[in-house]
Amino acid sequence: METTKITLFKGREIRKTIYKNQWWFSVVDVVQALTDQENDYTARKYWNKLVQRLREEGSELVTFCHQLKLPASDGKNYETDCANTEGIFRIIQSIPSPKAEPFKLWLAKVGYERVQEIEDPELAAKRTKLLYKLKGYSESWIEKRMRGIVIREELTDEWQKRGVKEQKEYEILTAEISKATFGVTPSEYKKLKGLKRQNLRDHMDDLELIFNMLGERVTTEISQQEKPDTFVKNKQVAERGGRVAGNARKQTEKEIGRSVVSPKNYLQTSESRKRLKAKT
Repeated sequence: METTKITLFKGREIRKTIYKNQWWFSVVDVVQALTDQENDYTARKYWNKLVQRLREEGSELVTFCHQLKLPASDGKNYETDCANTEGIFRIIQSIPSPKAEPFKLWLAKVGYERVQEIEDPELAAKRTKLLYKLKGYSESWIEKRMRGIVIREELTDEWQKRGVKEQKEYEILTAEISKATFGVTPSEYKKLKGLKRQNLRDHMDDLELIFNMLGERVTTEISQQEKPDTFVKNKQVAERGGRVAGNARKQTEKEIGRSVVSPKNYLQTSESRKRLKAKT
């Protein structure tokens, strides 16, 4: 086990240590940060009562914890209940706190680091998946979103090979695909969904993601075959790729009797889930 490190959440110190090649966090520190306990003594009492309640309820949550030696305020090392990212996430769900959601986002950033992350890029993808999971997205949606990220990267790599360099050019080409696929540009789409700085794709439902991927993948395929050597030709290819997805979208809309393009966003969906959960 490597040296313990201190990380901060809203000014609160959270001890973490590497164990089995991943970060493990002090459960008491997390409890103290979430419940605003005065000191680690009251935080431990809170945690002990929570453990007792969970055991009485038959929860296996405590099995996610391990006793690891961490330094205390007196400089000595003591065995302390610790949990990895998944375990802490489960613990958070058992603690009523207004800080729960921001803590999940914080946890996704600092908790899923790996020692070999630079050497193994797949770990970054795992961290991205975890971030979406902590935000409450379903596993099936996450898989589509992750596939969409790969398809987008393949497209931008292809554009780069064809001489597309400027950010504005990427935006123009992306807008061409979007207009042909959905009938609106990304900026118009975000306005429809009531979004500002948020990532549009993070607020698409399954069908929107699927047609978005189709338009970008077909554009990549056409570009790889025809190798456009000017920006104008790239723009034409983008429109053609998007048109394939657009035609499929229109046919789908005829079959299902509704528009694929939706004004719904994830902010509204997650808020609805919260209200439903509060009622139950």
